[in-house]
Amino acid sequence: MSGSLNELEKDIEASRARLDQTIDQIQERLSVSSIVDEMLGNARRTPLSGVYDGALDAVRRNPVPVLLIAAGVGWLLHRMSSDAASAVAARRRVRQVEDGLPVVQTGADRIYDPDLPTRHPVKDLGQETQI
Repeated sequence: MSGSLNELEKDIEASRARLDQTIDQIQERLSVSSIVDEMLGNARRTPLSGVYDGALDAVRRNPVPVLLIAAGVGWLLHRMSSDAASAVAARRRVRQVEDGLPVVQTGADRIYDPDLPTRHPVKDLGQETQI
């Protein structure tokens, strides 16, 4: 009985060692550097590898302009997504009005436009306020 238990323990340890090795290989393969290396290798195997190498050299020579361009594109995409979200909210409000549903104004629904004058709530002078 103890012989079979020892064999089972050895098998379990061998399985654990193989599993640890597999996990290490997966982690190495999914590391950022290996993913970038794989992508670069795939890009260099295309017919446009000369264009890719030239662009990569230009990026290495001029990193600041490339970062500024990337920031500008990111800002543009952010503004486009926020404009799309405002348009969706506006369409939702129009549908609510058309359906006769009450429209609740929340802070998220309001759109700031620096070109428009600031609107302040008007107090109804007919009502007396209590202090």
